[in-house]
Amino acid sequence: MPSDPPPVPARVVLVLSIAFVLTVRVPLPADEPPKPDSKEPASQKAGGVSAEHARRQQEGLKLFKEQIRPVLVKQCLRCHGGKRVDGDVNLATRELLFDSGMVGEDAESSQLYAVIAHESEPHMPKDGEKLSEAALSAFRQWIANEAPYDRPLTDQPAKGPPKRQLTEAERNYWAFRPLQPVAPPRLENPDQIRTPIDTFILARQRDAGVAINPEADRRTLIRRAYFDLLGLPPTAEAVEAFVADDDPLAYEKLIDELLRSPHYGERWARHWMDVARFAESHGYEQDYDRKTAYVYRDFLIRAFNEDMPYDRFVRWQLAGDELAPDNPMAWAATGFLGACAFPTQLTEAEFESARYNELDDMVSTIGGAMLGLSLGCARCHDHKYDPVFIPDYFRLAANFSTAIRTEVTMDFYGDGKPIPMLVTSEGLKPEKHHADARGFPHFYPQTYILIRGDVAQKKEVAEPGYLPVLMRGGKDVDYWRRPAPPGAKTRHDRAGVARWMTDVQYGAGNLLARVMVNRLWQHHFGEGIVRTPNDFGLQGARPTHPQLLEYLAVDLVHHGWKLKRLHRLIMTSAVYRQSSAWDERRASVDRENRLWWRFPARRLEAEAVRDSLLALSGRLDRTLYGPGSLDVTRPRRSIYLFIKRSKLVPMMMLFDWPEHLVSIGRRSRTTTAPQALFLMNHPLTRACAEALARRIDGDVDTVVTGGFRLAYQRRPSSDERVKAVEFLRAQAQRYREEGRNDKEAARRARVDWCQMLLASHECLYIE
Repeated sequence: MPSDPPPVPARVVLVLSIAFVLTVRVPLPADEPPKPDSKEPASQKAGGVSAEHARRQQEGLKLFKEQIRPVLVKQCLRCHGGKRVDGDVNLATRELLFDSGMVGEDAESSQLYAVIAHESEPHMPKDGEKLSEAALSAFRQWIANEAPYDRPLTDQPAKGPPKRQLTEAERNYWAFRPLQPVAPPRLENPDQIRTPIDTFILARQRDAGVAINPEADRRTLIRRAYFDLLGLPPTAEAVEAFVADDDPLAYEKLIDELLRSPHYGERWARHWMDVARFAESHGYEQDYDRKTAYVYRDFLIRAFNEDMPYDRFVRWQLAGDELAPDNPMAWAATGFLGACAFPTQLTEAEFESARYNELDDMVSTIGGAMLGLSLGCARCHDHKYDPVFIPDYFRLAANFSTAIRTEVTMDFYGDGKPIPMLVTSEGLKPEKHHADARGFPHFYPQTYILIRGDVAQKKEVAEPGYLPVLMRGGKDVDYWRRPAPPGAKTRHDRAGVARWMTDVQYGAGNLLARVMVNRLWQHHFGEGIVRTPNDFGLQGARPTHPQLLEYLAVDLVHHGWKLKRLHRLIMTSAVYRQSSAWDERRASVDRENRLWWRFPARRLEAEAVRDSLLALSGRLDRTLYGPGSLDVTRPRRSIYLFIKRSKLVPMMMLFDWPEHLVSIGRRSRTTTAPQALFLMNHPLTRACAEALARRIDGDVDTVVTGGFRLAYQRRPSSDERVKAVEFLRAQAQRYREEGRNDKEAARRARVDWCQMLLASHECLYIE
């Protein structure tokens, strides 16, 4: 249960009786009685001010007049209070200096000292050399003596920029507006239209004078669909059956079949794990394992397989324990909040800042993953571009003040066997870690608005709230909040966030829908309609097809937030079914393919690369769920690799696996020599090649035909057949010359050839 607030650290109890500061020469009335709450004996008072305080003021004023003022006026004032105010730092008066949050109890806690001592960026003075050691020493003593001024640095201090206010123009920014129904454009060539998506794409292409590619062949379509929905290649038998099927609805039936596959959830859970920065260890130096964190991964797989409505999927990750306290799935979903890295080796001085960093991670991840906004910027200053202000950030963070990682034991899999699982909740025993030995409290009952994000510079308590830019219709916080039920161990603040987040009419649901629709489009086409999936703000990319994005977002909401239906709508469109053929004339009009005139070919992600090797070789273990492993040679799917932050799997990192520290909306795409070296030399690749070779034993012609059929799901061309036979015979001869017998030489040549097949462009790319 929440405890009483801890005592406020001494360094933030700055002198509060400082009408004295700028008028230190004016004595208080001699007959004024001591204050009843004074902590100083009356015998130590001089005119109502302690003798120690008066001494420090006198020393500080002397330093200011003789050493500090000349430096500030000459080196700093022009940009910070004289002609202008850069960086919201105004040094013209003591009050303005302290309002800027640049000065703390001592030099070590003061950003002003850090920048002039070149201990922190930006180094100051900006265009000059570092101050002398004597000057720095004077600044240290002056700050320790409470940084007094005898008078302002200038008679006419420059005014800083006015405090930003939320404007109607900001509310009406395209990403924040209410969802608006959009009618598909009317076109003259309906033969090319398979779904309403096509009308939006074809209308833009018509205006630009380009045309869509013809439909891809059936082998290409089935491979594309399998990799997109399952992350696995189709079997040769599945391809042959689909190619031979003369049913005009064969493709639509294929999509429905794949969406019913349990491996669909594995593929799409991995996409969400990127944006959720999921890992199974704390990170930092100790990097202790979170052995029961895998249940959150299994929640994602189950949720996608069951086609859980996306709004419920989001609500449960924020507050499943509050919204559905009897449902183990809802509890498991809360692993989202606590998935961040956390330093367990803490000193007492780091406790509070570590907790604020943890809250910052929650807010930042919610912002990037669900709203496509960089909310973390507003911890230290009003967001420079988006209408998110410091109080907004801390009020949102305050909803999670007492939320901690903890373990509960529940029957998650429904098999009658309760298991421990790592969740995020309140009022329960916190998860153990190394900092407990030093008395780390795990949470503080209240969250404060901080000056420049510094826990040593607290302002008022932040009351739980949401982002005003995503609150409409005159609704305030109370519209989404509900009182905690009797006996509840949690405050139910998070449940309010969950309701606001998914409220399309008055809350953030409109943006939530747009962001998720864009993620689906991105994973099907390689790029989103908005090409910055975690940033829908002013610094993000604008949608290439805003009306299409709006249409899909409205469609998602109006059909119960069901994602499988949206997959089907996208994948059955003519835009998705077109070939990836290149055309220089159309490329000269739209070289970046922003008009989607061709399907963009792209390399498989790390998981699909590894899983394909295992699947094509016949070694893949398709068992669902359960704890993972760090052993990359084990034949389970890559989603079950244990994600230890200090020991990320090298093979996966080669193929652009994320570092699992922050929300990643779009992975890097690299082509490097080590990727090829891995495919040539890694034991996993060789083991898969040997397994594939065992599946195609026989004479040379059988080996060639079988290899192409299993690896590429097609027959070799006459030229490919000739070259493959030549390679197999020449390679076998080399092994015979090394002293191998005929059978062993043929086997080794066959393995080498299978390894070439598995490492080829055709196996590693989606066309």
